[in-house]
Amino acid sequence: MKDKLRLTLAQLNPTVGDLAGNLEKAKAAHGEAALAFADLLVLPEMFITGYQAQDLVLRDAFTLDAMDHVAALAAACDTGPSIGIGGPLLDNGQLFNAYFILKGGEIIATMRKHDLPNTHVFDERRLYEHGPIAGPYNLGNVRIGSPICEDAWHVDVPEAMAESGAEILIVPNGSPYYRGKFDRRINQMVSRVVENNLPLVYLNMVGGQDDQVFDGGSFVLNRGGRLAMQMPLFDEAIAHVDFNRTVDGWEAEDGEKIAHVDEWEQDYRVMLQGLRDYMRKTGFKMVLLGLSGGVDSAIVATIAADALGPENVRCVMMPSEYTSQTSLDDAREVAENLGCRLDTLPISEARQAVTNTLAPVFEGFDAGLTEENIQSRLRGVLLMALSNKFGEMLLTTGNKSEVAVGYATIYGDMAGGYNPIKDLYKMRVFESCRWRNANHRDWMLGPKGEVIPPRVIDKPPTAELREDQKDSDSLPEYAVLDGILERLVDQDMSVADIVADGFDRETVKRVEHLVFISEYKRFQSAPGPRMTHKAFWLDRRYPIANGWRDKT
Repeated sequence: MKDKLRLTLAQLNPTVGDLAGNLEKAKAAHGEAALAFADLLVLPEMFITGYQAQDLVLRDAFTLDAMDHVAALAAACDTGPSIGIGGPLLDNGQLFNAYFILKGGEIIATMRKHDLPNTHVFDERRLYEHGPIAGPYNLGNVRIGSPICEDAWHVDVPEAMAESGAEILIVPNGSPYYRGKFDRRINQMVSRVVENNLPLVYLNMVGGQDDQVFDGGSFVLNRGGRLAMQMPLFDEAIAHVDFNRTVDGWEAEDGEKIAHVDEWEQDYRVMLQGLRDYMRKTGFKMVLLGLSGGVDSAIVATIAADALGPENVRCVMMPSEYTSQTSLDDAREVAENLGCRLDTLPISEARQAVTNTLAPVFEGFDAGLTEENIQSRLRGVLLMALSNKFGEMLLTTGNKSEVAVGYATIYGDMAGGYNPIKDLYKMRVFESCRWRNANHRDWMLGPKGEVIPPRVIDKPPTAELREDQKDSDSLPEYAVLDGILERLVDQDMSVADIVADGFDRETVKRVEHLVFISEYKRFQSAPGPRMTHKAFWLDRRYPIANGWRDKT
């Protein structure tokens, strides 16, 4: 019996719905596996469709087309390594999240996902049937069990596969990023290794899909939970791992173990990769944004330049009579530092025209928030006009603190197609700016060095919609606000528990009120990359009309 096994792990970036493109990626990976004399090429969960395909899989025509592409892959790769690939399966009117093993031009084994995740961004019980627990499949000299993603986060499926003769566990995944996710993954997989006394291969996909970014970081564990190899975060990569049969069973040879970067770099990469893939997968080439001279628009412009190249980013300064010279200077310097185009479109004349038009109706009423919002909406009109005229995707620039409490104008500065910092609280915006000024990586297309002037980071935040306006006029200081929001939104803490942590009850209640009444704005806001396990959209789904408030 052959005592060696070579696996090729394809940590790749599929595109949802691009069945032909995903098929070509799989065929190219098979070619590399064949050149390496591999026995099995492993591709991620739902690779043929991309992940998550959401309700696309409920269309029989789509799922049958995906199944045809899996069959086409088997036929095209009938010699050389076997292939493991994820995709949907429609079987007697039932839909499954499946994993197919292809060999000799045929599908020789099919696993159906058993444990369906139904929390956070996952809604798989709505889409798929629970599959039966599958036994291992035989590759000639080795029996392999393949729990599909969530199946490996529970004891039952890996244990049943081990009890029925599996000698290695290979886990295909579509596991999206949130801060600290990798540690949770590896702890769970170590538990499965120890429980079953089997080596385990964890293969994850990479790439952005709408609000989710899949971060890769695939790895191999030997018995006892010992790390044998680890692939990079976020990058497409193909790696080969050799297993040898020993007296104790199969063991992976040590390979490259790529160290992971800190959470600040991971977050920045998620924002960049989310935007880069959103653009590529929707067909846009260029972006524009309003550059105000403030910190939020500065970091968004920097992320855009790093993701797409400065030549593909248009910045627009739209001053009013309330715009300070400092803001004008700061916006110009950020654009120059990045090498982006900067257009200046004053809104004073347009604002006066709108004021004159509304004057008969507003007569007798004092100027206030309405007039401030008119300025924001005029800027939105100008930006959308540029977007329509030049085919450039408009980016919005509201951070998570503002998105949470509604400190943004709907149909104004909220207008746009994507928000790279939607899940980044304000205090983290400041720190991300400092991190980017001090660091440059080869996956960034923007220039090296201090691109965001320190004074932009350090000056008091302001929307500049009236004289001497500061964000702190309407909101608690951001250090306080973010502390409350992290507990209220991310941790679902009660008002009483937040107060017990040292926050003023009146302030907490005011923030809670703002969060609840702003739900309708978030419902209409642009998508943005998820960095926490309580990002606004699929992670946190609240009713718009909601009369409940925490009375603790």
